[in-house]
Amino acid sequence: MRVLIVEDNVRLAGLMGEGLSRAGIVCDRATSLDDADVALACAQFDALLLDLGLPDGDGRAWLERRRAEGLALPVLVLTARSGLDDRIGGLDAGADDYLVKPAETAEIAARLRALLRRPGPRANPVIEVGPLRFDTASRVASVAGQRLDLARREADLLELLMRGAGSVVRRSQIENALYNFDDAVSPNAVDAAASRLRRRLEDKGLGSMLHTIRGLGYLLQDQQE
Repeated sequence: MRVLIVEDNVRLAGLMGEGLSRAGIVCDRATSLDDADVALACAQFDALLLDLGLPDGDGRAWLERRRAEGLALPVLVLTARSGLDDRIGGLDAGADDYLVKPAETAEIAARLRALLRRPGPRANPVIEVGPLRFDTASRVASVAGQRLDLARREADLLELLMRGAGSVVRRSQIENALYNFDDAVSPNAVDAAASRLRRRLEDKGLGSMLHTIRGLGYLLQDQQE
């Protein structure tokens, strides 16, 4: 999951980003609405975490305009505006959820996961492909009931490949999902992550599930297909 945090408090945005990263969420940060527009034009995000009091405008008005223009991204408003009218106005403007500061990072992560469980390609919190099982809430993968020990980046890659099981997941999609704007991504970073994941699967006798599609990306497929 890749999330754009729109928050002008740099320290708060940094703390949220660090906490959400530990929960397996890739985060980019924008400190203004103009920066948010640039980020949305440059990358694909799964959700938006939006403050309402931004230095270059009101987040609620911005969200209302973007919804009218067709923005379909799930949006979680995180703001100090706690009044009933504020909450109603934020939801009516297009927010999918509304949370008042201060909020624990664990709750923010849980609410983001809940947004992505709504009807659509991410509806099921547990993904299964053959003997592979991945719980998106706990970030735990298992094979026939036995835990598959994965580093965070390997778990992110496995989730992405399992969601697209049976189809080629292009390298550009993988880079977009696994790395944020600040990450120094080497030319072979995706290949290295896939190689580590393949070794983990081989340890469980599932190495043949992960295929390299030269020049395109990677394919995860049930061994029985």
